[in-house]
Parts: sequence; C-alpha cells; structure tokens
Amino acid sequence: MKFEELETQLLTLTPTEKAEAIQILTQTLSSGSHGITKTPGVCGGEACIAKTRIPVWLLVESRHQGISEAQLLDDYPHISAADLVNAWAYADAHPEEIVDAIEKNMIRVVCLST
Repeated sequence: MKFEELETQLLTLTPTEKAEAIQILTQTLSSGSHGITKTPGVCGGEACIAKTRIPVWLLVESRHQGISEAQLLDDYPHISAADLVNAWAYADAHPEEIVDAIEKNMIRVVCLST
C-alpha cells in the first residue's frame, strides 16, 4: 500500500478509530522508547520525554508555532520520532494539563521579560 492510499483511508476513520490507530502506531514505534514521565523536582513535575528535561508542553507549543517535527528532531537530536508520537498522544490524552502548563510558562516568560 502506498502512503497516499493509507492517508486517504486514515482520513475516513472515526475519531475513535483514529485514536486506536495512533495507539497501534505508538506501540510499534515505541519499542525501546522510554515514553513520557513526570518526576517531582524535574521541570516542576511536568510531563517530559523520559530521561530528558524536555516537557511535552514545550513540544506542543513549538508545533503550534509552526515548528515541524523534522525541525524538532534537529533541535533535540537525543529524542526520536517515537518520542514525538508519545508526546502528541500524551497531549491528546491530557489537553487541559498541557494548556495549563503552556499558560503557566508563558506567564513566567512575560514576568521575566518585564
């Protein structure tokens, strides 16, 4: 199957079916991946790529600002495409947590710049 055919089929899935497809892909890509962790005292206990100090909210906000996955992988060479898949899945599963973290950290930036 060509990617274009797969893309067409994926776009016809229901939201539940898409979530199931993401889980299958994440499990496939994650073999050997460390997933997402929350460690008290590390990055304020926020969700991060395991064994890093890269918070999920930062990756999500970067994507919202138009930074591509390829650029994120260039900027953070010690993370993998599977780590990004895990981050996106975590963000999708915990949207309020991610929005709160983005807002909290944007307030810090504003306070530090004044």
